Amino acid sequence: MEHSDSMTQKNGRQRKIVGTTLFENIRGMDRGETSASEPEVEEEGEGLLKVMHTEDSRNKVRPGLRDELGNILLLLFLYVLQGIPLGLAGSIPLILQSKSISYKDQAFFSFVFWPFSLKLLWAPLVDALYFSRFGRRKSWLVPTQYLLGLFMLYLSVTVNSLMQSEGGPNVVALTAVFFMLAFLAATQDIAVDGWALTMLSRENVGYASTCNSVGQTAGYFLGNVLFLALESADFCNKYLRVEPKDKGIVTLSEFLFFWGIVFLVSTTLVAIMKRENDQGKGKPRVQEETQGVMETYKLLFSIIKMPTVFTFCSLLLTAKIGFSAADAVTGLKLVEAGVPKEQLALLAVPMVPLQILLPVIISKYTAGPRPLDVFYKAFPFRLLIGLGYALLVWWTPSVKHDGGFPLYYYAILLLSYALHQVTLYSMYVACMAFHAKVSDPLIGGTYMTLLNTVTNLGGNWPSTLALWLVDPLTSKECQGAVGQSCGSVEEVGLCVKEGGACVTTLDGYYVESMVCVVIGLVWWVWFGKKMRRLQEQNPAAWRCRANR
Repeated sequence: MEHSDSMTQKNGRQRKIVGTTLFENIRGMDRGETSASEPEVEEEGEGLLKVMHTEDSRNKVRPGLRDELGNILLLLFLYVLQGIPLGLAGSIPLILQSKSISYKDQAFFSFVFWPFSLKLLWAPLVDALYFSRFGRRKSWLVPTQYLLGLFMLYLSVTVNSLMQSEGGPNVVALTAVFFMLAFLAATQDIAVDGWALTMLSRENVGYASTCNSVGQTAGYFLGNVLFLALESADFCNKYLRVEPKDKGIVTLSEFLFFWGIVFLVSTTLVAIMKRENDQGKGKPRVQEETQGVMETYKLLFSIIKMPTVFTFCSLLLTAKIGFSAADAVTGLKLVEAGVPKEQLALLAVPMVPLQILLPVIISKYTAGPRPLDVFYKAFPFRLLIGLGYALLVWWTPSVKHDGGFPLYYYAILLLSYALHQVTLYSMYVACMAFHAKVSDPLIGGTYMTLLNTVTNLGGNWPSTLALWLVDPLTSKECQGAVGQSCGSVEEVGLCVKEGGACVTTLDGYYVESMVCVVIGLVWWVWFGKKMRRLQEQNPAAWRCRANR
């Protein structure tokens, strides 16, 4: 790219942040990463459109949904593509856990889930730098999707060797490749979000959020739940085959190859056949902002320096420490205890109706002037559910039998997950309502995206730390071999070589679970009340001085 007529420097709205968690550690789609719409964008678009259409607005025909069905389906498809690499990345920890890698390796791989929480750092660049002749959004969408397809094709050839290398899976290489996939998917999300504003008419632009939610969820389901089910030999032999085989219907390599081809073919078709600035008659588009890159970064810095925002961000960065062991480690411990990974993934299916209804129900209680009261009340219940998860992990080995696990075990697991979702969504909806309440309306998009970014980081770093601390907090001893210990991988190998076996005497997960609950209770007592008092601040305390 070069700075000429072929490149324009502008800055559209800041995008929502989407991340992924599962159980939250089943890495299911965490709805708590999505920001609200940008009112200032619509208001600016309305003002411009009033000037442009005052004389002939009565003669315009309002575009119906049928007229823009093609654009809506394209947006839906692009968001489905976005969810595929996220779902695949979410399935890898469960596959690695079945190969008995260390929790420090799991912690290292968890950095794969950080790009969606950090994309605010490069979103202004994606909004500002582009080739005007090719299209503002296509300038980023096309190359990122080509790279996604090429990375998937590369992985389809190398993933088996990375998973089955000498000494166990090559976690460093897997993390590097899947981190790039997540980074490219986050960049594609910025471009698609921006394109949605201009691809759809002002009357139908609200469907963009529906396409986002439905498309990403469908893509994640395909890349995670469906893949894990079809990759499992046990699941396929039990439900899909007449004659049992040693492998599933689909391997990870084949799945990556298929979607790599889909990415390359679909991106080529979009690049050739879809014009970005195709404005139809009677279909006014929302006008995008034109703020510069440096102005956006300066604005973000000025927002963070505000005392109320700084205090609120500090609380958001520490609020989820108490949930980190339950959210990040529980699912992996269940896999370690013998629960099939595909069965854990399938728990997400019956949760979909609940995840749709919960925000609607909870929003009735967060619509008032004190939405964080719901956050505060749900907090201790989520901590208790974390202890319940620890008890569930402890109970799991005693329930297992030769045929697997009984039906009532999965019913209890599903109930526990449902209760967890209720508390999680209560806190999420309350937080999002407060973000919308305090955001400066003049810069609402940037303001809310910043708050959502901090919220996501507040969940990322405790989860990574919780995974890393499991092994150091775990105590093992070598039984059956005199003079041997199990303090490292090498010592474990020597123990086994001498005819012994390493037995866990104290599982670090249980230590973490107790410590996290204590930290969570301390936070709730001391800092939870401080967060509630932020609701009493004068609205002027949340206004950015640069915009007064």
